[in-house]
Amino acid sequence: MKKILSKDFMLFGRNIRLHGLTICMVFLTYMVCVPAFSQGNRSFQAGAHKSNITPKLGGPIIGNWNSPPAEYVHDELYARSIVMDDGETKLVVVTVDNVGVDQKVFDAAKQTIEEATGIPASHVLIASTHTHSATSARGVGDKGREWHADEPLDEYQSFMASRISDGVQIALRNLEPAKIGWGSVDVPQHVFNRRWKMKPGTPVPNPLGGTDIAKMNPGVGNPDLLEPAGPTDPEVSYISIQAIDGRPLALLANYSLHYVGGVPKGHISADYFGMFADKIQELLGADRQNPGFVAMMSNGTSGDINNINFRGPNVKHPPYGKMKVVADDVANAVMKGYQDISYQDWVPLSAKQAQLKLKVRRPSPELAKFVEEVNARPESVKGRHSLEKTYAKRIKQMETFPDDIDVIIQAFKIGDLSIGAIPFETFVEIGLELKQKSPMKDHFTIALANGLYGYLPTPAQHKLGGYETWLSTNRVEEVASDKIIAQLLDIFNDLK
Repeated sequence: MKKILSKDFMLFGRNIRLHGLTICMVFLTYMVCVPAFSQGNRSFQAGAHKSNITPKLGGPIIGNWNSPPAEYVHDELYARSIVMDDGETKLVVVTVDNVGVDQKVFDAAKQTIEEATGIPASHVLIASTHTHSATSARGVGDKGREWHADEPLDEYQSFMASRISDGVQIALRNLEPAKIGWGSVDVPQHVFNRRWKMKPGTPVPNPLGGTDIAKMNPGVGNPDLLEPAGPTDPEVSYISIQAIDGRPLALLANYSLHYVGGVPKGHISADYFGMFADKIQELLGADRQNPGFVAMMSNGTSGDINNINFRGPNVKHPPYGKMKVVADDVANAVMKGYQDISYQDWVPLSAKQAQLKLKVRRPSPELAKFVEEVNARPESVKGRHSLEKTYAKRIKQMETFPDDIDVIIQAFKIGDLSIGAIPFETFVEIGLELKQKSPMKDHFTIALANGLYGYLPTPAQHKLGGYETWLSTNRVEEVASDKIIAQLLDIFNDLK
């Protein structure tokens, strides 16, 4: 009888693993219930959902030097949500198709999530993808560049916050026994450092009355190119979650590449982030599932990285053509690695965040004087740089900022994988340093997370100048990246 019972348990155990059910077996007067995919009394569950956040037509599309009104929706925008549960702790990751969202919008969404579900705000990571083809979620017009933390949310901000919260609540309702795995592949052909050192003697004026060493987007085939000002990170990290019967439930990827663009004026689009999600779903054959499969691409440390090979040649693409090439290449590479993922039935989850105080940059006396002169200058008088008027206005707008700001620095631990979350357009060296120094086996960083406060260069990159370092493009102290790295490493060590 003992031998037969043991054999029956083995058979039923195989059935449980295949079908993901909790099966109760009755032998004589004894009932034994075996929970699916558990480790002891612990089980891993996951759920996902995507909520449409496409704005109404007519709002300003931001991210470039002008803000044309939205006139056409090429593809819908989404807040994509994944909820993970290890039986004790729940973690939430949300990506939002937008160039960058005010912290107060995400805070409002987190408050609603916490009130509705009990999941603490510190366990909810919300990040913008950084598409440049969406309308503003930072306020319309000048408000998008001014400090207005205490003002109520506008119509689109309120809509976005509610849809994020809705999506997380539905993902929570979709929880089911699951397994999780992760990995990475390199896709080097689409990442280039967009900041270049120029040959000695090449003038690089800036709109702040001075000169730079590094130039952003110096032009394809420019004969004065010397060398890139920094490295790239070709790694695409990904987390895959499957139901216990092998159905794909969700996939979160991370790539240190800015938006790609090539979008006609006035078009709304999720850029390559959305195309990647669609392609992965196609490759996995995960259409029309119920609940639906959700793929998402988060923005890594791409503050100085784009998709342009400045050495040349200059290749022309039709509208949306280049982003499709990028999305397809990245998705196909991920699918090759996907086949080798080692899934785990259960992993421990944990999270922690800190409020980090950073000083807001102020103009030097010399720059302040230059700004006043430019603002007083007639429009008909041209300066050394075409953006002098633009930056003179933006630097004056920074007077609305307090002297210090508190930013959210957040970390997740999923098994032996660490994820860092930084609310800036973060330079690639920062992500590479965190990968090297994280105490966990694997790591990636999600940028534009839990808010957006401008660019985050390293102190060494500040010395080179260039667009990303100009005051108002960068808003916080020049050593901010060192403080953020130290804060994240402290949190990682606490979580280990």
